[in-house]
Order: sequence, then structure tokens, then C-alpha cells
Amino acid sequence: MSPLPRQAILIVNAMSRTGSDAFDEVREKLGAAGIELINAHAVEDPDQMAATICAAISEAPMVIVGGGDGSLSTNVELFMGSETVFAIVPLGTANSFAGTLGIPKDIDSAIDVIANGERKRIDLGCIDGQYFANSAAIGLSPMIADTVPQKLKRYLGMFGYLVWALWCALSFRPFRMTVEYEDGRQERLWATEARIANGTHHGGVELVESQEVDSGEIVIQAVTGKSVWGLAWSWFATILKLKARHGTTREFRGPRLKLDTRPRLDISVDGEIAAKTPVMISVARSAIQVAAPVDGQFPK
Repeated sequence: MSPLPRQAILIVNAMSRTGSDAFDEVREKLGAAGIELINAHAVEDPDQMAATICAAISEAPMVIVGGGDGSLSTNVELFMGSETVFAIVPLGTANSFAGTLGIPKDIDSAIDVIANGERKRIDLGCIDGQYFANSAAIGLSPMIADTVPQKLKRYLGMFGYLVWALWCALSFRPFRMTVEYEDGRQERLWATEARIANGTHHGGVELVESQEVDSGEIVIQAVTGKSVWGLAWSWFATILKLKARHGTTREFRGPRLKLDTRPRLDISVDGEIAAKTPVMISVARSAIQVAAPVDGQFPK
């Protein structure tokens, strides 16, 4: 076991769903857990997050970032090439990265990991040179992310996403997808959604069970077929862990894959629109150190 530092800087995205309300609570509970805070920042301007984190990395052995998946993924590459540990407090709607790391999605559990967990090296995904922590998606997810009203997202959380997803589904269309391996082999299929996974969770749900965050490979998981009802069934079967879920998807994996679609489609990276097909997807092995639970820390 590689222990975590006892000193850190806390940075909370005060614009995340619960960030503003949680800042004082997180700061107090970290102190009570024995973490010495060198400094603490509640960042109200998202454009200042990167500069604040970058400065903190040069000053502290561990930087604790509180926010949603977008806040975490947007700034994750700042930790590359550094020995500073990246610790998280999930304060967003889906909190998929926390799920991938095995951290329950509440403040007390996140602080328990920071105080009693271990440091672990993990991979990062990369889409056309842009690094991300957990997952990206093509299909209904980007449509929702690009159009969901912010007030609906902020005040209704996951339920708001589900309501908007049903609305978006009325205008959704399937797409033709091509995956190309490094050796030139190609696979083509019809799909209703594609997940580009460095981690296991997407939309707050464990969707890509076969992936590990230190596998050295990226996974593209496609929900096959042309029917939006087939996509709904895939999500339903996956959420309930039905055996039928495995028959609704196909997976492609490797250190480097090219992905194209017809028509060209937006890609949401951890909830934020950030790319458009075609793209080259790769994995950066053991790119950063994170605060992760030790085995058995959270009994199932």
C-alpha cells in the first residue's frame, strides 16, 4: 500500500451542482479527518479552475478537487508529469469518475478515501490530443449534454437528465459507425450509442464492466442496432444487471483506435461537448496518481 500525503490544497468548483453549498463542509471534514489544508479555494469562475489547480500542483503534494465530471476531466491533464496526487470530492450530477475509482458518491466517503485510501497510478484516455479521465460518448448522451437547460440540470440532477433524455429521444436517429485498429482492420456496424471508456462508469451507471482504469487499453462500447427502444432496453438491462445486457452491445479495445461515424457526430467528454468524428483515440498509460480506496474500504 502506498500511503497518501497528509497535506493538501482544496479547490472546489463553486458552480458545480452542490459545490457552493459544500465548500465549508468539505473543508471542515477534511480537517477533522487529519488532512492539513495548506490552502482552500472556492472558484466561482470556471475559467479560473485550470490556473488555480496548476498553481496548487506546484505547492502541494496532493490537490483535492471538488466538482462534477466535467470539472475533473477538463483539468486532469494538468497532473501529468507531476508527482502530485489528484484527489476528488464528487459534487456533480452523475459523478461517474468517482464510480470508476470505487468511491461512493457522498462527501463523507470521498473524505474517507482521502484520509485512509492509497495512491494509485491510472491511465487517461485521449481523443485527438485531448486527455480525459473517465468516458466520452456519441449519440443520445451528447445531444442531452449540449441541449439540457442548466436550471433543469442544477435543480433536478439525475431526474432532470432523465426527463430531458426522453424529450431528446423523440428526434434521435441511429448512425453508421466504423472502428479501425492500428493494423488497418476495420469493423462497421449500426449503433444508437457509443461509449469511449477509460473507466467503467458513464452517466452515473456502470456500463463498461470489462474496463479497468489501469488496463493500458481504451474501450469503445457500441449499443448495436437502429432502434431507440433498443437503446432504452440496453440501459434498462444494464442498470438492473440483467444477463440480456451483454447481447445489446459490442466492444472494441486496444491502445489506439480510430473512430468514424456517418453522419459526423459530436462527442461529449465527461459530459461536455469537446470533439467531433472522425477522431483518433488512444490511452496514456499510468499518466497520473489518484487517491483511491484500498481493497475492502467500502464493503459491498
